Amino acid sequence: MTAADVASTTSGGAAATRSKSWIAGMVITVLVWAFLVFDVVGKLTKPQAVIDGTLKLGFQEKHILVIGLVLLVGVVLWTIPRTAVIGAIYLTGYLGGAVAINLRAEQPIAGYVLSGVYVGLLIWLAMILRRPDLRRAILGR
Repeated sequence: MTAADVASTTSGGAAATRSKSWIAGMVITVLVWAFLVFDVVGKLTKPQAVIDGTLKLGFQEKHILVIGLVLLVGVVLWTIPRTAVIGAIYLTGYLGGAVAINLRAEQPIAGYVLSGVYVGLLIWLAMILRRPDLRRAILGR
């Protein structure tokens, strides 16, 4: 058996052992990650729609960059497997702030205020599906 045979057997075995829950978790992760990165890019590039929305929430335009950088830190932490749990906790706090700000600005409950809750639930669902150790720690399974 050559080194190439061993490598192909090993990589094929790793792909074959991926569980359905891990795959579902990765799909959710990619979708949420894309949404959050889109949000970061919007805050860093500051198109007029982002400026208008931020002003409507009671912030000044100068705060948009800071908010974007704070979100970027959370996304980076969540993206790195070793720091993903810390990133998920960090993003949960960030999203909690988003819920509070939207509530204070008297935005519609289901569409705006709870959007942070929805994203936070998806982050944790993805984490639990991808990481059996975390699933055992949280759910006892």
